[in-house]
Amino acid sequence: MNKLGLDYLDLYLIHWPVQGKYVEAWRALEHLYDQGKVKAIGVSNFQVHHLEKLLKVASVKPAVNQIELHSRLSQTELRAYGKKHSIAIEAWSPLMQGELLQNELLREIGAMYHKTAAQVILRWDLQHGIVTIPKSVTERRIQENADIFDFELTDEQMAQIDELNENRRVGPDPDNFDF
Repeated sequence: MNKLGLDYLDLYLIHWPVQGKYVEAWRALEHLYDQGKVKAIGVSNFQVHHLEKLLKVASVKPAVNQIELHSRLSQTELRAYGKKHSIAIEAWSPLMQGELLQNELLREIGAMYHKTAAQVILRWDLQHGIVTIPKSVTERRIQENADIFDFELTDEQMAQIDELNENRRVGPDPDNFDF
């Protein structure tokens, strides 16, 4: 925090559920939280079984679980678990590293609203209650990514996008990642 010039952090996450280490790391985050050095603590890439183990020993519940989530990896079980336990779900790689931008269904739905496939994906996230932070270095795309509040997908469109799920990752699998 000294290097950042801050008195506290808004949110501090454990990046990976490294077996044999994440419970100890969580206790360290709880200590920082108790001292007021962080306002919220959370996790990244935790699956249901990781969260269950953590919640058995945690005195502070994770505020956020940041996971790979997009319409090809919709993580419905993990999202339901987060909702049940009031753990916000945050999507990383919501555009599937750009792979979804050429999807015909997403482009067709976008055309109905004069929106891009990326905007449709981000709106799908929003309507599912998923916190989404898309990555872009292009000013036009950054502005475009924020322009998703003037339309709403229908229930039928949401269901069509839900059906794109293939449980396919573009990033590492948290249960099979070589640390």
